[in-house]
Amino acid sequence: MEQAINAYVDPQTLLVVDDDEINRSILNNLFANQYTVEEAENGKIGLEYIMAAPEKYSAVLLDVIMPEMDGLEVLVHLQNAGLLKTIPVFLITAETSDDVMREAYRMGVMDVILKPVVPYIVSRRVNSVVELFRARRRLSSQVLKQQSELLKQAEQIIHLNQGMIEALSTAIEFRSEESGDHVRRIHDITRHLLAHTEWGAGLDTYSIDQIALASITHDVGKIAIPDAILNKPGRLTPEEFEVMKTHTTQGAQLLGKIPHLRENGAYHYARDIALHHHERWDGRGYPDGLKGDEISPWAQIVSLADVYDALSCKRVYKDAFPREKVLEMIRDGACGVFNPKLLNAFFSVENELARLYQPK
Repeated sequence: MEQAINAYVDPQTLLVVDDDEINRSILNNLFANQYTVEEAENGKIGLEYIMAAPEKYSAVLLDVIMPEMDGLEVLVHLQNAGLLKTIPVFLITAETSDDVMREAYRMGVMDVILKPVVPYIVSRRVNSVVELFRARRRLSSQVLKQQSELLKQAEQIIHLNQGMIEALSTAIEFRSEESGDHVRRIHDITRHLLAHTEWGAGLDTYSIDQIALASITHDVGKIAIPDAILNKPGRLTPEEFEVMKTHTTQGAQLLGKIPHLRENGAYHYARDIALHHHERWDGRGYPDGLKGDEISPWAQIVSLADVYDALSCKRVYKDAFPREKVLEMIRDGACGVFNPKLLNAFFSVENELARLYQPK
């Protein structure tokens, strides 16, 4: 295993699959300075290239309508082979049918880019996702290497797992074009409410620290959300919102698939928070429609912290609201209904939390 880890090299080849020679030439010229670009004139040839050496490809740019085998057929084969989890695939097409886009996103395509392509937009989208996948591969490789070295030292394994939690959360911040300040604020808000209000009554310092650490993974499932939806500057369509909502279940599944994370004291909290931080006190949240005390105290507190931070900060789809407006919206339930006891605890220390948003 040590040799395999040391031999790991980031893939540097980008595959363009399109039956139009002009389109292939445009994309080749756009990416030639950054990648080794290969071309395939139809889906059948492109699939053969990928299946022969999947580890060499940084990304695949795939047309929809092609002879021999169309783009959606290629996606089906890649999905069945489990390769859509390791190779980012982009549909670049003039086909704008909702059915085509919905099916592509369902199977796991990272993004749908419409023709005629706008070079700087295509370059930005593709490169950002490729960098995310590279970071994820490096993280996985590094975790395996460290695990092999630290199995005999329980304390070091705990530090490794904590670093992995932070790395996963940072990767999401990078992809959603936000700074790492968001997860740090969620951590600090969660910890302050637990340590300095009645909401944390009965919890010892260790438990509070574990819940605060777990809070930073609340949006880890967004790693599975297509870039076009995750960073859309405007309001999501109902279909896009349904895709976005899956980040809760995706996050819980992802955390459950990391064996050594399950040994970390924060895992139980992290999985529950990832799954249920969009549940609401009145039962109108998702994914399970939990109501009242069916929602764990830690999921409730991260839910409120997330809303408070989202309203207080600029996002791709909105500007930051003034503090007075933020508090009014939370108090009036404009962003979902919260436990009245939790709101009392929150407002009792909000003056201290507001310091997180003051210029440094």
